[in-house]
Amino acid sequence: MARNIQVEPLRTTPIEEQEIELVERKGLGHPDSIADGVSESVSRALCRMYLDNYGKILHHNTDETQVVGGGSEPKFGGGRVTNPIYILLVGRATTEVNGEKLPYRQAAIDAAKAYVGSVCSHLDVEKQVEFDCRIGQGSVDLRGVFDHHSAVLSNDTSFGVGFAPYSDTERLVLESERFLTTKLKKRLPALGEDVKVMGYRAKDAIRLTVAAALVDSEVKDAKEYARVCEEIHDRLADQAAKLTNREVTIDVNTADDPELGRYYLTVTGLSMEAGDDGSVGRGNRANGLITPNRPMSLEASAGKNPVNHVGKIYNLLSILIAQDVVKESGGNVKEAHVRILSQIGKPVDEPQVAGLQLLPAPGVKLAKVKRDAEAVASRWFDDIGSIPQRLLTDKLAVF
Repeated sequence: MARNIQVEPLRTTPIEEQEIELVERKGLGHPDSIADGVSESVSRALCRMYLDNYGKILHHNTDETQVVGGGSEPKFGGGRVTNPIYILLVGRATTEVNGEKLPYRQAAIDAAKAYVGSVCSHLDVEKQVEFDCRIGQGSVDLRGVFDHHSAVLSNDTSFGVGFAPYSDTERLVLESERFLTTKLKKRLPALGEDVKVMGYRAKDAIRLTVAAALVDSEVKDAKEYARVCEEIHDRLADQAAKLTNREVTIDVNTADDPELGRYYLTVTGLSMEAGDDGSVGRGNRANGLITPNRPMSLEASAGKNPVNHVGKIYNLLSILIAQDVVKESGGNVKEAHVRILSQIGKPVDEPQVAGLQLLPAPGVKLAKVKRDAEAVASRWFDDIGSIPQRLLTDKLAVF
């Protein structure tokens, strides 16, 4: 199949040679990440419900979740949540098929509760969170749907963006957050899930600013709070040394002011307990990072249906293509940027354009890597139908 795949040189200073680089990752417990995670978990629950009942993922988009912060009174030794967190599930779903109503509302709320409970270890989901499902209704007659189109058609005119490989700073920021919330958390109960890591590289020096919510019931006083922050610093420094040879400076909870009695102390380990709100798409991009030195899409990937919503599919596909182009080049491609544009109503595997910008290694001509890059892109478009299954089996993430 002939596709409009365009390859051109990437005319830029390589990311590792740029003097200033900024990278951010919002952790799993950040309210924006909670909104993303809830939206995606609801979408996946609906996908499974549709597949179990009809063997087909039906139309839905649950990418408008809102998190409204609650109220709390944290204190050393243990405080209390005074007002529950409010999570609003918004979007559209197929709620009726061939005249039969589906339990979409219960499926959505159950999925949202299960996700929040799995991420937030100090949060009582039943007592401290209020869930509200306002997902819009839609019906379909499958007798017409199955035979209408043999191709999956794009539901929007939109684009996706990806790049590869990660820079030192990008990899450090990503792995630092993962280390804190999935590994160190297990041995340091006082560490909450609401973590944010900001990386700033100036030439060969990297500074990480870490905001880490601590759980008040696990911290008896200010002295222990300082000890926990010091352990976070030291463990993270040990981890950073494994990821980069550059000089790394780490600052933890820089807004603290002990003289004023100000600490990043929470009841649940989450800032959303006390007024911090969250929305889908305001956090990490589909590659898990926020990277102002790189091309990015503002499209929210979480919660969009994985079959024909190009705002999700093309962002994931761009990343996969860029990664494989670099990996399969054998060192001949230093960086790859990928941009894919759809056109509403056209097959998702036939984009308006798939634009690949390649930065060849020194001494390598673009012509040497062009054909292989085109082949990688074409191969992924041939396999675009695997994206839903990769998502449902956790082989792909969207934030």
